[in-house]
Amino acid sequence: MGTDIDAEAYADRVRERRRRKDEFFGDHPRSPVPQSARDDFPGLNYFDPDPAYRSEAALREHDDPDRITVETTRDGVREYDNVGAFRVAVDGEDVTVQAYRSPGETDRLWVPFRDATAGEETYPAGRYLDLEDPDDRTDDGAWVLDFNAAYNPYCAYNEAYECPLVPTDNWLDVAIRAGERLPDL
Repeated sequence: MGTDIDAEAYADRVRERRRRKDEFFGDHPRSPVPQSARDDFPGLNYFDPDPAYRSEAALREHDDPDRITVETTRDGVREYDNVGAFRVAVDGEDVTVQAYRSPGETDRLWVPFRDATAGEETYPAGRYLDLEDPDDRTDDGAWVLDFNAAYNPYCAYNEAYECPLVPTDNWLDVAIRAGERLPDL
């Protein structure tokens, strides 16, 4: 899955992004961590950075994207357009994940997934990747899917939040041991 990159420099960049996120979660007024838990907030739990979980892939765009309705953690619904799919290898196994956009969105892809770690090592409802154009694109137009950036939805930290559930098309049989783990809250 990975590409030829300097593993040490890559891991340092991942750790720096995580440090900034931990700071936000521990101090910011908009943090999903309940105020009562912020004083003792130890930071989020993560798998070790691993460039093998970073890949570059073309988005196989659907000719006529379907609008889907996604249930949420609080019995609501949200709509997304299923705009395409990525095919990547995880531990030698081909995996296809669907990419979605909110209606009217043009520059952002939402790639939610639920893998074999869900409920044991990671949030039971799944995790998310957000991809931004052009930030997450290579010079030749491929998208960078970096599962080291996989994150838990805010509802994993505070049940006051309503989060979209992962569509069953993105329930994966493989374990993706990258990104955020179960929180300690």
